[in-house]
Amino acid sequence: MAMATKGKVCVTGAGGYLGSWVAQLLLSNNYLVHATVRLPGDAKYAHLNKLDKASDNLKLFKADLLDYDSLCSAIDGCTGVFHVACPVPSTTVPNPQVEMIEPAVKGTLNVLKACLEAKVKRVVVVSSVAAVALNPGWPKGQVMDESCWSHKDYCKTTNNWYCFSKTEAEEEAFEFAKKTGLDVVTVCPTLILGPLLQSTVNASSSVLIKLLKEGQESLENKQRHIVDVRDVAQAMLVLYEKPEAEGRYLCTAHSVKARDLVEKMRSIFPNYNYRKSFTEGQEEYMLSSKKLQRLGWSYRPLEETLVDSIESYMKAGILD
Repeated sequence: MAMATKGKVCVTGAGGYLGSWVAQLLLSNNYLVHATVRLPGDAKYAHLNKLDKASDNLKLFKADLLDYDSLCSAIDGCTGVFHVACPVPSTTVPNPQVEMIEPAVKGTLNVLKACLEAKVKRVVVVSSVAAVALNPGWPKGQVMDESCWSHKDYCKTTNNWYCFSKTEAEEEAFEFAKKTGLDVVTVCPTLILGPLLQSTVNASSSVLIKLLKEGQESLENKQRHIVDVRDVAQAMLVLYEKPEAEGRYLCTAHSVKARDLVEKMRSIFPNYNYRKSFTEGQEEYMLSSKKLQRLGWSYRPLEETLVDSIESYMKAGILD
């Protein structure tokens, strides 16, 4: 006899790094999953169809954040939506309005409007620590929590368009929720590491790969706030399933200096060309995930994240 499902949910950007893990977790918890991708037949999304229970409980939808009708098709009939899709910057952003801001802000609002039309019960939106930590006015030494927002004017003057777009999109999401009554919860992860499900290297994983491969270049010994991709997916499920969840939630697990991170990896995998020299890092800030932990969320050890990350890169031939 087929196992009863927990209902139908949609994951936007399901072919990406975090989206893939969210889809897998939902499938393993007996949800029917509508997964939005740019081109369902593209080989880079083949991993989604190989997920456990995918053959029965996963359906891929061609959708674009700026195409409202395509989002409506994917979200129709769903009781919950996990909005993961978001543009991630390359090294340069010649046209931030088109490349970053419009997809992030208008894309999020399109998703929320489609959710309202479909009478979705709750939307979990992935924001970022980028919407939290770029705030020069925050008191020095005070732990940053959900009350801290990145300063949009400062983001603009420093050309930090990713931080600006994530801050603007999250603020607009809460404004939309306030006006319409749509139940919106956001999660703000720090640097996401962990094993890959998809075949391509994403931006956050490349941070770790560079530490393994580029030994001759000097590196700033700055603080890294790290959380495992599987723990972020779990946080999103907690935020969806716990009725008492509300507002925004910082999602971080470990705070470690770049030099210490390299030494930790070297002790486990000694044969890589690690960074050898470090310059002094910028002023540090502290973050708290206590609000999320009060809902029952927990995270795995940093060593487990590093080992599983590096072993997945090895398996994919990325470190050859």
